Amino acid sequence: MIQLSYDNSFEGFLTAIFEIYEYKYVEVTIVKTRVSQDALFGETVTIITNIEKANRVLVKLEILLGKYGVRQLLYAYASEDKNVENIMANVIFYAIDCKGKNIMHDYSNMYVLQLSKLVKSVGREKHRMEAFVRFELLKDKIYFAKIHPDFDVLPLIIRHFKERYQDQKWLIYDERRKYGIFYDLQDVEIVTLPDQQNYFQNRVAVLHDSEINYQQLWIEYFDHTNIKERKNTKLHLQHVPKRYWRYLTEKK
Repeated sequence: MIQLSYDNSFEGFLTAIFEIYEYKYVEVTIVKTRVSQDALFGETVTIITNIEKANRVLVKLEILLGKYGVRQLLYAYASEDKNVENIMANVIFYAIDCKGKNIMHDYSNMYVLQLSKLVKSVGREKHRMEAFVRFELLKDKIYFAKIHPDFDVLPLIIRHFKERYQDQKWLIYDERRKYGIFYDLQDVEIVTLPDQQNYFQNRVAVLHDSEINYQQLWIEYFDHTNIKERKNTKLHLQHVPKRYWRYLTEKK
């Protein structure tokens, strides 16, 4: 058994797929560097990400699976499932073996079925992040939001927020994975926050005065329009699960 260890990037994964065919590896498993272990029986090969090789695989996948199929792979990859690389790899191998056939709905194949379940879960989380993200205006006129999603959906929501908030500078930060996406009115880039603890611990100190006033008014409005006699907690939780309350001003 050969274990291919890559750098935790989607391009690195595609490079691993390329090298499986380039070096004719048989009985391989693909793992992220941070979880790789020396194989008991076999060897571990470190994959060096090669953008040219990754792009060649991507072009081939678009031919085999179409843009929809590539999108499914991206969604599955964002699940961070411990076995996602090997599920994706086997779907790709199956697609190559079945040239001319769209295999993305062939749920008789166990790997296609597993992939579809991951895609469904990630898609649901992506939709909820787009619905529940709440921005706060900082003193430097940047709209800031922090999220804590179950899956790594931050790259998947870029298009939604870029199209919706084209005239505002904004930053969405993933607390769990310690990185964010920043829009400067032109481009979106991946960023980290070296002073994130300062913001999280001194939140009010970095908020714009108008933001503080707005939040207070919104909490008061929510409180006064709430009809306690018609409270239906079960229904409310169905529409707004409790784990998303952290994003809502009225729940603070």
